[in-house]
Amino acid sequence: MSATRVQPNIGPNLRQISHIVVVASGKGGVGKSTTAVNLALALHRQGARVGLFDADIYGPSQPLMLGVTGRRPQIVNGNQMVPITAHGIKCNSVGFLVDDNQAMVWRGPMVVGAFNQILNDTLWGELDYLIIDMPPGTGDIQLSLAQSVPVTGAVIVTTPQDVALLDAKRGIEMFRKVQVPILGVVENMGLHICSQCGHSEHIFGEGGADRIAHAYDVEVLGSLPLDGKIRAQCDAGTPAVAAEPNSKVSQIYGQIALRISAQLAGIGKPGSDMPSISVSDD
Repeated sequence: MSATRVQPNIGPNLRQISHIVVVASGKGGVGKSTTAVNLALALHRQGARVGLFDADIYGPSQPLMLGVTGRRPQIVNGNQMVPITAHGIKCNSVGFLVDDNQAMVWRGPMVVGAFNQILNDTLWGELDYLIIDMPPGTGDIQLSLAQSVPVTGAVIVTTPQDVALLDAKRGIEMFRKVQVPILGVVENMGLHICSQCGHSEHIFGEGGADRIAHAYDVEVLGSLPLDGKIRAQCDAGTPAVAAEPNSKVSQIYGQIALRISAQLAGIGKPGSDMPSISVSDD
């Protein structure tokens, strides 16, 4: 499979966004959505105008993590949605539009259509960053989404265990095939420190993100510990950066945000071209 670049047809609601950053993972359960929401909040705390689009159509989690479940975007001009504002960032998600218990039994074209409609019909306004929480995996949906969105760069989330690292490699390869720059790798659950005795242990392995970064010549943006408080804070609707902005975990997310913004300072606005995917023998 290879990719060439074509001119995109950017909708009017995306034209005032400076950078679109996708947060992706090769598999579920590695903390992708937790990374996306805390990255968005960290960028906001650093003075940026930030939006967060929950593109995980099958398992939207951002309404819960931001503490705004049960809300509905205001509809204006017939079909335009005003994003929900939570903790200072603008957010939209299919989770705002369907019942919490409703299963999204959709085929690929329906998912891509819903993704494009929600993204393009949301009145994002002027943003420095739009963070997109992508669905897990590297299948046809991810390729279609990468093709339809003017992406500035991708952040790959993984854990140190070998099966997650293998899927992370596939994620990097996928974005490289469609010519989306890889901004770096975020490692979750890197180190566990016992709250009772202080013993530290690499439960899921050690050094995996460093090996991937070296192999693909990308940056390790940060490594987060295995800490139950991170999960609990998201479940409570106040992610770590919002709940404890001066904590060690929030500082790590802040460093990740700074590293990403430093990279993007040298990259122009998204949308100069888009990937057109074709199949070849390479």
